[in-house]
Amino acid sequence: MRLISQEKLSELQKNPKNIRNICIVAHVDHGKTTLADSLIASNGVISPRMAGKLRYMDSRKDEQERGITMKSSSISLYHTLGGSEYLINLIDSPGHVDFSSEVSTAVRLCDGAILVIDVVEGVCPQTQVALRQTWIENIKPVLVLNKIDRLILEMKLTPLDAFIHLTQILEQVNAVMGELFATEVLGRTEKESSQTPNQTHTTYDWDSGLDDADDSNIYFSPELDNVVFASAIDGWGFRLDNFVNLYATKFDLDEQHLKKCLWGDFYFNSKTKKILPGAQEKAKKPIFVQFVLDNIWALYDTICVRKDKEKLSKIIETVGVKITTRDMRHNDPKVQLQAVSSQWLPLANSVLEMVCQILPPSNQLPEEKVEKLMCSTKESLQHYPLETQSLKKAFLNCSSTENDPLIVYISKMFPMERKSLPQNRPQALTPEEMAKRREQAKLRHAAKLAGTVLEDEADKAPTPEPEPELSEDVFIAFARVYSGCLKQGSSVYVLGPKHDPAEALRMIKKGEEIEENIPVKDWKPGHHATKIKISELYLMMGRELEIVNEAPAGNVIGIGGLDDYVLKSATLSSEIFCPSFSEITLMAVPILRVAVEPVKPSDLPQLIKGLKLLNQADACVQVLVQETGEHVLITAGEVHLERCLDDLRTRFAKIEINSSEPIIPFRETVVPPPVLDMVNEAIQEQYISKKETTESSNVDSEGLVTMTTPGKQAEIKILCASLPASVTDILDKNVDLIKIVDKFISSLEKINKIEDGLDKLNLKDENITNIPLQLSEKTLREISIFKEKLAHAFSEAGPPWSEDNFVEKIWSFGPRRCGPNILFNTIQGYHHNFWEQATAEVSNSMLHEYNSSFINGFQMATLAGPLCEEPMMGVAFIIKDWTIESTASGAYGPFSGQIMSAVKEGCRKGFQAQPQRLMAAMYKCNIQVNAEVLVPLASAHGEPYVLYVTLERLLESRNGLALRFEVVGVGDAE
Repeated sequence: MRLISQEKLSELQKNPKNIRNICIVAHVDHGKTTLADSLIASNGVISPRMAGKLRYMDSRKDEQERGITMKSSSISLYHTLGGSEYLINLIDSPGHVDFSSEVSTAVRLCDGAILVIDVVEGVCPQTQVALRQTWIENIKPVLVLNKIDRLILEMKLTPLDAFIHLTQILEQVNAVMGELFATEVLGRTEKESSQTPNQTHTTYDWDSGLDDADDSNIYFSPELDNVVFASAIDGWGFRLDNFVNLYATKFDLDEQHLKKCLWGDFYFNSKTKKILPGAQEKAKKPIFVQFVLDNIWALYDTICVRKDKEKLSKIIETVGVKITTRDMRHNDPKVQLQAVSSQWLPLANSVLEMVCQILPPSNQLPEEKVEKLMCSTKESLQHYPLETQSLKKAFLNCSSTENDPLIVYISKMFPMERKSLPQNRPQALTPEEMAKRREQAKLRHAAKLAGTVLEDEADKAPTPEPEPELSEDVFIAFARVYSGCLKQGSSVYVLGPKHDPAEALRMIKKGEEIEENIPVKDWKPGHHATKIKISELYLMMGRELEIVNEAPAGNVIGIGGLDDYVLKSATLSSEIFCPSFSEITLMAVPILRVAVEPVKPSDLPQLIKGLKLLNQADACVQVLVQETGEHVLITAGEVHLERCLDDLRTRFAKIEINSSEPIIPFRETVVPPPVLDMVNEAIQEQYISKKETTESSNVDSEGLVTMTTPGKQAEIKILCASLPASVTDILDKNVDLIKIVDKFISSLEKINKIEDGLDKLNLKDENITNIPLQLSEKTLREISIFKEKLAHAFSEAGPPWSEDNFVEKIWSFGPRRCGPNILFNTIQGYHHNFWEQATAEVSNSMLHEYNSSFINGFQMATLAGPLCEEPMMGVAFIIKDWTIESTASGAYGPFSGQIMSAVKEGCRKGFQAQPQRLMAAMYKCNIQVNAEVLVPLASAHGEPYVLYVTLERLLESRNGLALRFEVVGVGDAE
């Protein structure tokens, strides 16, 4: 039975100072959900005996069957400390790499994180990913070293060996934190140095800034109270304070001094009653081993190894706990162990106290985090209108008054059965209703004895009209209120991810209104907002929801009724000039593709509907429709794929579905002409392509394609070449930067078009002229570094790339304006390039009018190559010449369309004039196995892949090996 009422939790929601929004992150199977069970049991939601067995936060059937968490879920907990009452919004997140997107959506809403580490496995790949995620989102982590019982019962370490092992685990995790810290400091130092003007005849400053940077608050250390030693399955956990109070009283020691020395290279001299340094050097038992670990080892030895009931009774009396006769007589020693340890060192108390003391409240958002939420790291807050910039103060205040702007962020949408919503659950009868039914039953019984028929009141009621058929599932928004108070009936703007505050303000000032209740699928181009009323608010309690009337600032909340207005994530605000929150950083991208189709062709509409619902329910999944009409599902991995297919069959589409084998993504490319023949002899003549001449194109011996538009009004000369591998790699790593610059260019072009239109009408809008359009200093610096890397890569590639300044001739990137292919402009008299657009220097040449058509033709060509309609990679298209005789449309359609088609076809023909290749994907991963399964695993490979295996010793693990292998397509493994 839950100990805290909903009314009490609603009252605590109004005090953001005592609210903690936290999530549990860890590698898979490190004990997150078991720890969550222990914390939930402290509030009476589940029995303490069921902690670790029930897995309360795993509500899905497949989660229970597999024993892994697949989705993040939230529950509100109550805790008291030092006379203060705290509300803890706890989010349990998955640890499997396939579901890392769920971790991203959880971390975005939190201010702190509990990092759980299995002390046997240590720091694993997902542990590092989780730490990196918390660092990126500017949330503070605390550490739980879990499964210490495995050191005792499985690895059978002595207390001293266990102490050394725990020290090494702490060093590993702190090394990761140190690396993240150093990366940030070096980046900050580089920024400061780039802002300092170059000076000649001065000594170079080799200071990296690391020596002066304060890193005292980023590391995990038991004496800082941010580490809990625990065994979640046995229900115990402790911080140093649990033993400091005991031994300080027993030996008359200063508590602060004992706390500083309890963890480290110190030992206790029992004769002098003093704590001395140098335990390892003097071969003394460390004080942590003597005071703490020896006692825990003795408890396990007594109960689990020796099963000494007499000694157990003495231990129970010594530690002052009570254990029932039933538990004492139980045959399973784990039952007795849990009964004693959970009362002696209750895990929930230690963890929740650490959360309340160490992690920040919801009203203390760092300024750096606020700016990251309002705009991406590559953009500047100064880029937004002044009204938008003023909202930063609302974030920092975290106030819930009527005058504060409402700001809510939705990180994901999750499905629930309609019948499980609190308003649809069966309601308990009131005493009046029960009395009425009892009276009716008596009357029916009396009528039966008298042989008469009593007319039922239900028969008198009119037949109700049939209700419209509703779907069995509804979507609930997983959200956090950052400012203001969200209430039922509140009118708010739903701001999509592409919402532009400046554009919205321009629309409002022109007299245009934001349309109300427009589903996201019906949004017009350029319109990324609508206005709605909030109808349902819920307090999330794990598997259940509870209705609330309002949600003050600082709280995590569930919002219903947004199925049609939010696809995956969105921002809600009372102000239209509120920015859409920056994109969530996904640590794993979907890579596994399968084609899906219904078993019965007539069920295709149901499949399409199910795919739309699945796309809305999963932050990571992608759904595509290929040109052939095939529906493709893209997931993060095999486990993720199995879950998605199961959801389609049983929940969203509810039909039988066939899925293909995983589709291997290919890329089309060209390579330099061969230098050696099949017998390794040098080819004397250059590679000669087949000369091709058609009515609209001509390909010469060097591969130069000459294209003309259907009306012979324009002529384009295109040469295709292979980009240097180093250049392709640089482009692949800087996709996000290219996207930011391209987005800025698009905004700039919109402003220029509006200003040109106003100038023609002899009008001027100062609001448009005064809009600040600039990239942040960080982005400009990254662009400069990006260009330098490209220039160096071209220079290292040798002729012909090193003979000309190709970086300044980049016209566009593709496909999707950010891909690993480049369009170069070497047209005489038309100096239009990518970088000049970014600095708002636009050429007035006649060719500029059709500049976008030219680029769009290149984008279409690189998106689907001629080999098998797959995207191109590592291909350069050099435009040698472009002339226009006339711009009349004529019988062949608009001239802009003719240019687009000619460029697309010219790029494809130029591609075919070069040696073509098809590239297969490469997948790298690490596998941890025991030594006995090493040989079967190493032989577990088959066609058409080649398996490369490298053995590495698994750090600090007995009989363990790590395999690192690469799966490479046979065509690439020559």
